[in-house]
Amino acid sequence: MFYGSYVALITPFQQGHVDEPALRKLVDFHIDSGTQGIVPVGTTGEASTLSNTEHKKVVNIVVEQTGGRIPVIAGAGSNNPAEALEYAQHAQRAGADGVLCVAGYYNRPSQEGLYQHFKYIHDNIEIPMIVYNIPARAIVDVLPETMQRLARLERVVGVKDATAELARVSVEQQLIEGGFSYFSGEDMTAVGYNAMGGTGCISVTANVAPRHCAQLQQACREGDFKQAQKLQQQLLALHQALFLEPSPAGVKYAASVLGLCDENVRLPIVEVSQQTKESIRRAIDCLNLI
Repeated sequence: MFYGSYVALITPFQQGHVDEPALRKLVDFHIDSGTQGIVPVGTTGEASTLSNTEHKKVVNIVVEQTGGRIPVIAGAGSNNPAEALEYAQHAQRAGADGVLCVAGYYNRPSQEGLYQHFKYIHDNIEIPMIVYNIPARAIVDVLPETMQRLARLERVVGVKDATAELARVSVEQQLIEGGFSYFSGEDMTAVGYNAMGGTGCISVTANVAPRHCAQLQQACREGDFKQAQKLQQQLLALHQALFLEPSPAGVKYAASVLGLCDENVRLPIVEVSQQTKESIRRAIDCLNLI
């Protein structure tokens, strides 16, 4: 259902508030650059520091500005199932094509608890759901057997896999029958993940180099892994530079260099150091992004 290069969209701020003109500009920038889907209000979108009102506003703006040109998978993650459902139902009302759901952080539930959390959301919405598995942030890992159970639910249609375990996609494909979207959540392993059976990437780097990321995913889809690896090598310095300090500070600085938005982030994330800025700028220059 969903495949290719999706962007884990940043949320631009201006004087402490969501910068609506910049957000609309970002949406058009991605569509014009070949991005195949937009994922607002996720980790890179600083969802954890958005108010309830801001979260919903960002989803409304992105869906409206996208206008059905490409899919919008709205973040609807929370360690509180009731809050996650509120966000998921709002995304549905706003016209999003699906939701991306993460769970586990702070609560540290069992596998049964994770299953019941996602099932609770699934049973109360009518749009597709992608499960976000990111143990480094969520503390708990959605194990392959649990993903198998979730995939049996009618509207659970895919996974964003940020485990960085390349074998994970093969294991899950042995367990899951029928169509399922397998997105890498790690730019550094996107080519390897696709080679093992993945169908795309929900990318941080695509905020800055969307055309390169889209071309990389297209090459993978066509089975041209030689070209995909070539593109990955071109992107490597940028991948590395963007994560020298806690994300999304690096990618927001990069976006500011491209004139897309300000580099403002919200505490507890802080702007990157001058040394990191220089590394990011060199990587941008090497890709001729300006």
